[in-house]
Amino acid sequence: MKAMLCKEYGPPEMLVLSDVPSPKAGPGQIVITVKACGVNFPDVLIIENKYQFKPPLPFAPGAEIAGVVKETGEGVARFKVGDKVIASLGSGGMQEEVLADPNRCIAMPDGMDFDTASGLVLTYGTSHYALKDRARLKAGENLVVLGAAGGVGLAAVELGKAFGARVVAGASSLEKVDLARRHGADDGFVYPSGKLSRDQQKELTEEIRRLTGGQGADVLYDPIGGDYSEPAIRAMNWEGRFLVIGFAAGEIPRIPLNLTLLKSCDILGVFWGAFTARDPKRNQEHLAELLRWCVEGKIKPYISARFPLARAGEAIRMLADRKAQGKVVVTMNPSA
Repeated sequence: MKAMLCKEYGPPEMLVLSDVPSPKAGPGQIVITVKACGVNFPDVLIIENKYQFKPPLPFAPGAEIAGVVKETGEGVARFKVGDKVIASLGSGGMQEEVLADPNRCIAMPDGMDFDTASGLVLTYGTSHYALKDRARLKAGENLVVLGAAGGVGLAAVELGKAFGARVVAGASSLEKVDLARRHGADDGFVYPSGKLSRDQQKELTEEIRRLTGGQGADVLYDPIGGDYSEPAIRAMNWEGRFLVIGFAAGEIPRIPLNLTLLKSCDILGVFWGAFTARDPKRNQEHLAELLRWCVEGKIKPYISARFPLARAGEAIRMLADRKAQGKVVVTMNPSA
């Protein structure tokens, strides 16, 4: 079978399309024929050896897939051959077949296509856990989302509306802000790209305050980091909650802690992957709610680009260059 492998750490252009043996299901395992693999920002980091999880070389990136069960191992009763499933893998999704733990798989709802299914779990799972469990977002609160046109950001916009919040979307271009508006954002703003001057940081703070009626953000969702985090925290409301999602800007910010004292606000880390391992029952409850909302049409992954497996490196490059809007998907269809 074909697999897009990281054989040595580096940029997406170093990935190699290779022939590898098909996996065999051992006890308590299933083999899935992959139909689509969602691409996420951790894929950028994992191939450069900058992510928390470090699979041994060589490996295929790709943390979430949708496909069809090809084989079940001894003791597996949850799924049977032919079932359509969504699987969370950590890595390994960018290949034609994968070995998976059935406890990290869920059944695809009837009527859902593979591309949509492959773009649902990680981004919406992260944002759902962030907003519901970590921030305890309430109806009527002001939710400000940075990176609002990216995978997790756009999911946060849709979920914020599902929770009844007033959503303000921030992104690096008007086109991206307009996309967030189409997915439910009540208002939006454009912030500059790259390094921010002190004046630009002050302008960002004032813009967030202005768009939240002078109150500031009750919840601020930050997958960007870098020079954006401090001015965002300066725009927090009293007892607001600042969510640390990631660092797409490429830098981990240094936050003056006096800001949390002055605003009595919280800085909350969001590590969805660890949450799923520590509290699998709660995670299953979250996923059930997400699938229900997807079927009801409250949320729907927006897929802006599709790439065949042979061009998976280009898909990851889109995220590395922060050009992706919504979800990017790698399919096993050569003509995608």
